Amino acid sequence: MTSVHPTLESTLVLIKPDAVRRGLMGTILSRLESKGLLVLGLRSFVFSDELIREHYAELTGRSFFEDLAAFMTSGMTVAVWVNGVDAVDVVRTMIGATNSRTAIPGTIRGDFAVSTQRNLIHASDSRETARIELARFFPEGPTVAGDESAIRDVYAEAETC
Repeated sequence: MTSVHPTLESTLVLIKPDAVRRGLMGTILSRLESKGLLVLGLRSFVFSDELIREHYAELTGRSFFEDLAAFMTSGMTVAVWVNGVDAVDVVRTMIGATNSRTAIPGTIRGDFAVSTQRNLIHASDSRETARIELARFFPEGPTVAGDESAIRDVYAEAETC
């Protein structure tokens, strides 16, 4: 058996107000953890107008931005610092397509989302975006120290199967 040298990385997940209202926080966190990802930070907040404009800056001129801003400021959001092997790509695959009607079953959006705009969850789309977004929502860094041995243990078990 060849030795695998996994790439540990961090990414941001936002559990949006619709998921919070529907009681899906635990389900979403459970799916992430079941995949072998570690939660290193967790905080809840309500988006301010300033933060929504910063986070969705590339969308501010779009026709749907005001509806998006109203939705995202309408209730609690939960920011999650996720760490794991190839975390950015793994999480993006797990959440599914932005349009929930085309998201495949088995993904978070495919199983639970009901619209494109109210699609339950946001995840960083690249390693660089993850770095920027994690700094935005966790300026002090992760809430808890990462236990890299826990991830090594998860993947060591997977290699023996």
